[in-house]
Parts: sequence; C-alpha cells; structure tokens
Amino acid sequence: MLGNMTLMEYLGGGRTVAGHRPWPRYLLDERGWRDMIHQLTVSDWTLLGLWADGAEVHAALRDEENAAIAVASLACPDRRFPSLAEVRPAASRLERSIRDLFGLGPEGLPDARPWLDHGRWPQSAPLAIVRGTPPSGPVLYPFLPVEGESLHQIPVGPVHAGVIEPGHFRFTCAGETVVRLEERLGYTHKGIEGHMAGKTLSEAARLAGRISGDSTVAYAIAFARAAEAATGTEAPPRAHWMRALMAELERVANHVFDFGAICNDAAFAFMLAQCTSLREQVLQVNASCFGHRLLMDRVIPGGVSVDVTRESTSILRGLVKELRKRVRRLGDVYDDMPTLQDRTVGTGVVPAALAHRFGAGGFVGRASSQGGDARKVPGYPPYDDLDFEVPVHPEGDVNARIWLRLEEIQASLGLIEQILEGMPGGPLHKPIPTRGGEGMALVEGFRGEILLWLRLSEVGRVVRCHPRDPSWFQWPLLEAAIEGNIVADFPVCNKSFNCSYSGVDL
Repeated sequence: MLGNMTLMEYLGGGRTVAGHRPWPRYLLDERGWRDMIHQLTVSDWTLLGLWADGAEVHAALRDEENAAIAVASLACPDRRFPSLAEVRPAASRLERSIRDLFGLGPEGLPDARPWLDHGRWPQSAPLAIVRGTPPSGPVLYPFLPVEGESLHQIPVGPVHAGVIEPGHFRFTCAGETVVRLEERLGYTHKGIEGHMAGKTLSEAARLAGRISGDSTVAYAIAFARAAEAATGTEAPPRAHWMRALMAELERVANHVFDFGAICNDAAFAFMLAQCTSLREQVLQVNASCFGHRLLMDRVIPGGVSVDVTRESTSILRGLVKELRKRVRRLGDVYDDMPTLQDRTVGTGVVPAALAHRFGAGGFVGRASSQGGDARKVPGYPPYDDLDFEVPVHPEGDVNARIWLRLEEIQASLGLIEQILEGMPGGPLHKPIPTRGGEGMALVEGFRGEILLWLRLSEVGRVVRCHPRDPSWFQWPLLEAAIEGNIVADFPVCNKSFNCSYSGVDL
C-alpha cells in the first residue's frame, strides 16, 4: 500500500482524460481504485460526488490540505466496483443509487438495500447499457431489525400533512426517547438524469433549474458553469455579477422562511408569520425586477437572460434596507425568548467529527465547525471580487443552525449591495460553441455545495449529466442528530436541516 500522499501526487500518475475542465479527470485500474480507497483512510480527502456513466464510475475528490480537486474514474467491464462507503459513509446512498440506475454492483457496500428503486419501475437499472427485467411487483423495504427491551416503532410518512414532499421516517423509541431513526426516500424519483440525455443545452438547463425548485438559481448556475467549462467558454463579467445577485436573493428568501418555520415547529407561530411576509417581499421584488418569483430560467448557459435597470436597482436597495432592519429585530426577538431557546439549544446536535466524516457543507456543516463554502474555495466569479465572511459555529445544534442562517442573511444582504454598486457593464450573454467535452462545477446553494458534472457530444447535446445536491451528505446526519432526543423534537430538528427530498430522488 502507498503511504500518505496529496491527491494530485496520487492521481497524477494516472492516465489523464483530455477535454475535462476545469479540474482534471484520471482513469484508474481496479488496483489503482483500491489504492485510492486506502488513501482515503489516511488522507484528508473529501468526497465531493460519486456517480456512474454507462459502465464507468467516477469519484470527485478534494484534498483539504491544498484545495486540489480531481475526478477519478474506473471502468467496470464486469459491472462491479469496490465500494467507498466503508471509508466515506456519505458514499453509501450514492452507491445504492448507482446500482439502481446502472446495475453496477458496489463490492463491500455495507448497506445492500435499494435506494431509488422501490420495485415499481418498468425495468431494473433503467440507465444501464444492459437493462434487467422488472420485478414482479412492489418489494417490501427491509428496515433495520429492532432489538432491545421495551422498544417500540413509530412509522411516519411517506404522506405528510400540508404541502410537503414524501419521505418515510421510521423511529425506534424507548418511551419518548429516539434511539434510532431510519429514513427512506426516493418517492419522488423523476428520472431526471435519463431525461437530460440527448437534450440540447437550453432544454437541459431548464431541467437542471427544476431539480430542487427552491435552489433553481444555484442549479442553473452549476449547469451553466459546467457547460461553459465543457466547451471552453467564459460568460461575460456582467453575467457573473447578475448570477450572484440572483443567487443571494434566493439564499435570503430561503433562509428567512426557514428561520420562521423552525420557530413555528417550536410552537412560536408569530415568527413564521413575520418571516413568511419577508419571504413574500423578496419574491415580489424578484417578479418585479426579473420577471419570475423564483427566478427560474433567468440563468442560462453562456450568461443570463435578464438585466437590472435603474428602477430595479432602486427597488433592490430598498429591499435590502428593509430586510436588514427587520431580520435583525426578529433575531433579537428570538434571542430574548428563553422558552423558545429551550427547544433549540442542545437539541439535534451533529458533532464536528461526524459532519467532517460525511463532508457536510452549508449551514449544517458550518454549524458544526466546518468552514467550507464553494464561493470561497474553489471560488468562482464574481465572489473573488466581493468582501464577505463565512460564519462558523461549533455547537452543532438547532440553535447554531438558526444563527448560521441569520448571519448568512446579513452577509447576503451586504453582497447584494456590493453587487449593485460594482456591477460592470457589457453584454449579458456569450454564445456557447457547438462542441463536445466534459465539465464540472461546484456552486454554493443555500443548503450548501452543489456539484454538477456534464458530458457533451460533438453536436453539443447532453450525453450524461449528474447533479449532486448537498442533501446527499446531510440527510444521513439528521438520523444521527435526532438520536437521544424526544420524538416531539423531530420536527424542529428536521426543519433546521431542511434537506431536499427532490434533490436526492433523481
């Protein structure tokens, strides 16, 4: 076995794939893949993503010592590959999805149950080169066995009250105390990766913006940047600034609403009423200034489709001023309510070591001492020209995730002001040339880091697109966070995570 090496020292000896941008991709043999797994046990490499492509698997990695990023690939002629899940547990559900979609078997995978395949598809492994026969009917999902005295189970979902996506939560409890939570998702499987194949860039960009609707701007930026990388194109400077403006508005709208919703689940409905009103203000300004409340289809490959006017700039500055004042006041209200903080302080703790082990980002990771933010590292324009701090808290509880949101709102409002002040002139869009290539992007959405990998054919159509939502690495931590808490605290914990169902149900 090899000793401790940097990521590029290890992968640099492999065969490079031409045309993969902006980070390199290397082809490994099975021995090289197994050696890479060993390196993951001794090196501080973060798993950024894991996906399949026909009879190949790809792992995106980042070396936390020097921020180097690379993709490792392994051909699977026998339709099997060594699993990474033992050394990087965040890989488990991704590998289960690879098997469901492509029929590639992860050897050594600790959890062999299906993830996306609920036994209702017309064929097994629908994206595989060789497709299997469909099952005879729905298959019962084997939840983990329950052993112990005086334990009982509480099944919740997949259908929930209100307008919410489906997900099943199986609680094992001793009295009111949760000793285990097990999630089952995949109910909203849309086949989006299959739908993208063969699409033009403009068609696929619309799908990307609908992977998780509350992150439509972040996903659209990720797709656009991946397409631009694959074709060797750079969007105009003004387009980059416009993208950041809309991304920060999206971040503010979601963080404000989440703050109110968490407080509401702790029986403080006043905060939800106030925050719903603030979110509505943001959405109305979006519609007035950009023509869409959620900003869908405003970011396109090569640039953006909208611009700010003098009038809309004035409206946005007024919004920032109003939000800064009101959010600060609502933060003071929260801070002055010990009965509310009794429900949030020390509840749903995610230890820093566990957040690091799963590579969790966003407010979930940053509330547990993880300081990563794709706007800073690896960075992308225009954030390298903007001044902002990334807040980090060590406590890892619901209270820390609330304060992270409040601080990020204020940081985003400051970014919006800087963007409006420093917006460069020039065109909004640059045509994307028709050529093949592979591109990858890392973009900071409001939940955390979104990865999107794209392969284009020589006629400019999508051959393969894989989007990785930050929730892939956050959902498992919710299972850990609720352990030892009472059942009644699950809604507060769950909302403090606010993971995307749709984002992981590809």
